Amino acid sequence: LKKILKMTKIIAELCQNHNGDIRILEEMVHAAAESGAEYAKIQSMLSKDLTHRKRFDNGLIEGGETRVRKRPYVDEFERLSKLDLDDDQHHLFLDFCKKYKIKPMTTIFNRSRLRFIESLNFEIIKISSFDCASHKMIEEISKSKFKEIIVSTGCTFDHEIKKTSEILKNKEFTLMHCVSIYPTPLSEVHLDRINYLRNFSKNVGLSEHSNSDKDGLKISISSLLYDVKYIERHFTILPKDKTKDGVVSLDPKELKFLCEMSKKSKNEISQYISENVKEFEKMKGLKQRELSNEELLNRDYYR
Repeated sequence: LKKILKMTKIIAELCQNHNGDIRILEEMVHAAAESGAEYAKIQSMLSKDLTHRKRFDNGLIEGGETRVRKRPYVDEFERLSKLDLDDDQHHLFLDFCKKYKIKPMTTIFNRSRLRFIESLNFEIIKISSFDCASHKMIEEISKSKFKEIIVSTGCTFDHEIKKTSEILKNKEFTLMHCVSIYPTPLSEVHLDRINYLRNFSKNVGLSEHSNSDKDGLKISISSLLYDVKYIERHFTILPKDKTKDGVVSLDPKELKFLCEMSKKSKNEISQYISENVKEFEKMKGLKQRELSNEELLNRDYYR
């Protein structure tokens, strides 16, 4: 019998690149499907759930170094309120995925949305890096009916990843290596952490945020040598300067190329990397490392 190879599945993270326009969202789902992605993913966050924390209104700089990011509540609420996908639009998203024959997925951001998201019958739910240590929410999700839980691990300490894995031990789950620097430079990618995550889960993946205009698809393609189950990339059909996440997003042509590469043999991928990714050895980095100051600042705000 021929050995059946497990193909890496590509997740097109639509994030907020739809700019709150349901017509753009449909076009994104269509384009992701045409590019060959296995999943289209939205983010189930609502601006009304944003918490006002006064210290971020002015931020804090000491000794010339940023200690607290400046992200004023009023400005952030105004930005997010234009990007909400309400309950009806969630149902429309599912209709779009069915129409264009691509599997739907979403990211949950707080406990209050769990029952609603569960009612939509998503097979898989995603937990963002900034909630990898939100153990109360993860405990509740562990008791849900989702068939699989995907957890990104950026900005998370190793002991927190271990506890999350213990909570999910009776569920099918995947840990995604992620570096929460936007965009992520090649020098900070630390691909070998993918193998470290195998200490906690048989399923591992990559969620990455490099600038493809600068670094191509080097990180994503290199991760294919690590036998990842999933690769998640932000996706846009708009010019990359027209959305906040555009700089870390792939366009349809780039997404299609990644999907095509994910179906190649390991020998073909190795050959591509040897010819096109001269930084590969340096990109392996460390299995265990300290979080950078930028990651700590992002953790501080987004948690």
